Amino acid sequence: MAASNSDGPPGGVATAFHREEIAGFRRALIGRIAAMGCVAVLITVLVPWPGPLYYYALLALFVLIGYAEYAVARAAWGHAWHQYLLTTIDFALLAFTLIYPSPMVAQDLPVPVTLNFGSFIYFFTLLAGLAYVYKPTLVLWGGVAGALSWSVGILWMMSLPGSVWTQTANPTTQEILDRFADPYFIDLDVRLQEVAILLICAGLLALAVGRARRIALHEAALAQQRANLARYFPRRIADMLAGSPRPFAEPRQHAAAVLFADLVGFTHWCEQRSPREVIAYLRAVHDDLAHIVFRHGGTLDKFIGDGVLATFGTPEPSETAAGDAIAAALAMVDRFNADRPNRHGAALPLSVGVHYGPIVLGDIGSRERMEFATIGSTVNVASRLEHATRDHGCAALLSGALVDAAAAEAARDQASWHGRLVPRGPIAIRGLSEPIAAYAITGPQETSRTG
Repeated sequence: MAASNSDGPPGGVATAFHREEIAGFRRALIGRIAAMGCVAVLITVLVPWPGPLYYYALLALFVLIGYAEYAVARAAWGHAWHQYLLTTIDFALLAFTLIYPSPMVAQDLPVPVTLNFGSFIYFFTLLAGLAYVYKPTLVLWGGVAGALSWSVGILWMMSLPGSVWTQTANPTTQEILDRFADPYFIDLDVRLQEVAILLICAGLLALAVGRARRIALHEAALAQQRANLARYFPRRIADMLAGSPRPFAEPRQHAAAVLFADLVGFTHWCEQRSPREVIAYLRAVHDDLAHIVFRHGGTLDKFIGDGVLATFGTPEPSETAAGDAIAAALAMVDRFNADRPNRHGAALPLSVGVHYGPIVLGDIGSRERMEFATIGSTVNVASRLEHATRDHGCAALLSGALVDAAAAEAARDQASWHGRLVPRGPIAIRGLSEPIAAYAITGPQETSRTG
């Protein structure tokens, strides 16, 4: 990942947080361009012409350094030390700009006079720009780099001929005034205060950035949790569950629809294909099935080989669960059971079984690995209805309990599916003492189905 950082967050959160860091560098660049524009206006007003041309060139260098920091953050080859190096160059260039007079202004003034212009405050502009990137250590380093650069500049001034920086132990008022009136005088007490205040501000700003970083990490973790949940639940359910650390710790039971779907003849088809083709096909099929489940308000429980287990009316009960499950089954039949190869380059039909009844939802597994599970007789019946489609030569079998529940859902428009259901009479289901009523879905392909 670009601009790696050893103290960065692990796992998938790191990717989400890195995007925020890049966005921070982008905002910092925009802010820098705006700040340099404002400084250019000030220079135009305050510096005699053609002196501003010299400073315009330096301002362009500052913008270029800001762009380099943004480019490093985005680049695959970028590392953390690149950012610290560019920050050092940034503050060193600022110290040079503030201390070394413009050669384009014909003013025969001693160099230490520049200290009386109050230009040190520009260091805080660069320091504030570092707050955008969520790196407290980089903010601290900016303060240190600024303090060192300014100190080196002061030492250079002290080495110039005629510079004065010493004072008598107990100066008189007149001696103090004479020192301040001397253009070669360098007040080390003031310079020390400047460096100290810069470091203090860098520390305080680093604490604020550290807090902002923790908040950003928390938000990135929540976004990652929502993304993970969105693989199993519709978006609104995922958002609801993201705020709970263990939403399924307490088992719950209520009525819901359970759907099983499975590709017919997939095992035989795999024997004639390469592993790469098999995996690519499965991924595409799973993508289609998940899209259909989510589009109809269902929950993706799990992928089972070349099939899928989905539920409707979970994790919270729904007043349209049965009708939603029927609509999803119809969409799957229409999507996969046309008498032609589908968009994945194969013509494997899909068998579907759906049942409605009480289910139990909760976390199962060990402390090392937990899994959301849907269990109960309703799940078993749905699975056996799916297998029974081969014996009954149809694309899908729906239980009478499901159809009755959908008919009782007043909010559901039955016209969209009622005409495509064909009664198949009571069907014996292994594990049940009595046969159950079932309906077949008439689809594009209603031929003998084996596999």
